[in-house]
Amino acid sequence: MPKKAKSRQFETTDRINVPTGRNGKHKVIVGQILDNLKVLDKGQSLKIPLDDLPDSVVNIRSALSRATHKTGHAVSTAADQDFLYIWNS
Repeated sequence: MPKKAKSRQFETTDRINVPTGRNGKHKVIVGQILDNLKVLDKGQSLKIPLDDLPDSVVNIRSALSRATHKTGHAVSTAADQDFLYIWNS
């Protein structure tokens, strides 16, 4: 007796239509930070007001860490009550 085909519970799509990059909610701010770091003079750091961040410092640092590990770009960060500081290390 032949096996009965299972019905699908979900839609299907061709793999060509599947996004392969990560376009998370931090993509814009992380891209801006990386662009600014490229032209940053030695001995300087970016000083970003916490109020300008679209998410918490922890989440922005995590997103930045993921992005820099991908590219091999070494950066360091620090924060106080008002600002997030980022520099090339």
